[in-house]
Amino acid sequence: MFADYSLYIHIPWCIKKCPYCDFNSHEKRDDYNEQQYVDALLKDLDVEAATVKNRPLKSIFIGGGTPSLFSADSIDRILKAVRNTLNLSTDAEITLEANPGTAEAEKFYAFRDIGINRLSIGVQSFNDRHLKILGRIHNSDQAHQAIFMAKDAGFKRINLDLMYGLPEQTIEEATSDVEQALAYQTGHLSHYQLTLEKNTLFHKYPPTLPDEELLWEIQTACQQLIAQQLVQYEVSAYAKAQHRSQHNINYWQYGDYIGIGAGAHGKLTSQSGSIGRYWKQKLPRTYMQNAGTADAIGRQHTVDATELPFEFMMNALRLKEGFTLEQYTLRTYQQPSSIQANIDTLIKKGLLEFDGSYHRCTEQGWNFLNDTLEHFLPNND
Repeated sequence: MFADYSLYIHIPWCIKKCPYCDFNSHEKRDDYNEQQYVDALLKDLDVEAATVKNRPLKSIFIGGGTPSLFSADSIDRILKAVRNTLNLSTDAEITLEANPGTAEAEKFYAFRDIGINRLSIGVQSFNDRHLKILGRIHNSDQAHQAIFMAKDAGFKRINLDLMYGLPEQTIEEATSDVEQALAYQTGHLSHYQLTLEKNTLFHKYPPTLPDEELLWEIQTACQQLIAQQLVQYEVSAYAKAQHRSQHNINYWQYGDYIGIGAGAHGKLTSQSGSIGRYWKQKLPRTYMQNAGTADAIGRQHTVDATELPFEFMMNALRLKEGFTLEQYTLRTYQQPSSIQANIDTLIKKGLLEFDGSYHRCTEQGWNFLNDTLEHFLPNND
């Protein structure tokens, strides 16, 4: 069994719920209680610590919601508890998601002082019209100011989140967003296509999005720009070599992780090779009432052996470098023979390739990733 693992900490509140967001986020209302929520997180952490014992913790990701709503003192209290409770590696990557609102950006200096060493800033666009359509509470000037503040605060590792395929977006507008992001040379860019997810306002009242042909042109033009500075290492992630997200790579390599917070989920492998998943209670009030008890778990599931090939590939094939059969066995406890026929079929179809060590998607397999993944579904002929 592999030793290291990651920790995800969920802070569920936002000032305003964006119309495209299907994450477990809640507008800051009567149930918002920063102190009480941190108390709940620490109770949750104590329970999780027993499941990982002294295994080395390689990364922490504080996501949301909008974690930067919390004070630096609250984040510091959480991190101190992590250091006292878990075996945190000295070189661990510690990421905090942040929004560009001025009040939050002013906290960047304090966040750096308490040990956050990577920021992920949700810019989404530098176009004020698009920011308004997306329901963002910041404007373009605030986005630029936040990036300046992050760099001035001394952060060497900064990710910028951008979205494309926005309502009524042109190629020129999309590439302008990318050009402005790249000008900061932060070393990492996440570039996501806007999709209409269930249980969102955009799904209920769909905006007019670019058609497939225009969307393809936007994606191609943006990728060509990004390639001048960064290397694509995952479907939506581009970085310089030393700036890749170690936390997300752990997900994509089907590594173990624990989760604390409302709606947080985890994946752990037992000594026998059994893989279990769990999800915490989603509503902040319910989570705070039950943290530290068995009732904090809203749902759990043991992954069946027939599900493992698809689960592994759904993550591993997102990576440009692909996977090795040794990695597959290490992560799933399954023999390569359990997927060899599927791999052979995909190679014949031109969707996978093999370089002697790594299996990875071809360009066609990458562009039609869902079709490629379907070959690993249980009972797939």
